[in-house]
Amino acid sequence: MRHVIALAAALALSPAAHADEAKAAKPAEATAAKAEAPKASADSILYAVGQVVNQQLEAFDLSKAEFEQVLKGLKDARDGKVKQALDPAMQQEINKLAQARLAAKSAKVSGPYLAKAAAEKGAVKTESGLVYIPVAEGTGASPAATDKVKVHYTGKLTDGKVFDSSVQRGKPIDFPLNGVIPCWTEGVQKMKVGGKARLVCPASIAYGDRGAGGSIPPGATLDFEVELIEIVK
Repeated sequence: MRHVIALAAALALSPAAHADEAKAAKPAEATAAKAEAPKASADSILYAVGQVVNQQLEAFDLSKAEFEQVLKGLKDARDGKVKQALDPAMQQEINKLAQARLAAKSAKVSGPYLAKAAAEKGAVKTESGLVYIPVAEGTGASPAATDKVKVHYTGKLTDGKVFDSSVQRGKPIDFPLNGVIPCWTEGVQKMKVGGKARLVCPASIAYGDRGAGGSIPPGATLDFEVELIEIVK
């Protein structure tokens, strides 16, 4: 906390104040600032390489035996016992395995998360699996699936990480309601203009086992807070 306060205080200084401080700096301090940071040892760099490789493997959620098999492939490739280039068919199998493992990992978290959301006051769980939680009731009309709507929203993963937010960008978006994920098409139709609601979306009515880009993993349950601003005519 002390470091955060000190940083905030430094940022609050005017450009002129920073300039005065720079002029007041002692030659010895300026020389120290130019000194190079100590170089990492070869061992610490190689250890970091192992950490980077492990990050690439996290998607596979490997067991101990599976990890040993990966190490065997790594050693054989290093020793020239196998070809370095993978054929396209094997590359596809690797991608399929990663997607399946990520989806299974997400499912372990999604079930309890959806159950908790469905138990919240006012929550309604539909046949599709959508959990609709009203936050603030609107007073306007409700849109149809064929309408174009303008909304503000924030989308989070089950760990609370924000993956997309028009609120943070400071600009609402508009789109045809039948041109988005099924969870939104269904959920926003339940809202009235001026209202807010949470749409908790299982993967089956969101982005499925493929995920979306690098921000939404396969099999992810998504939690949106949506404000319906208007039905665009």
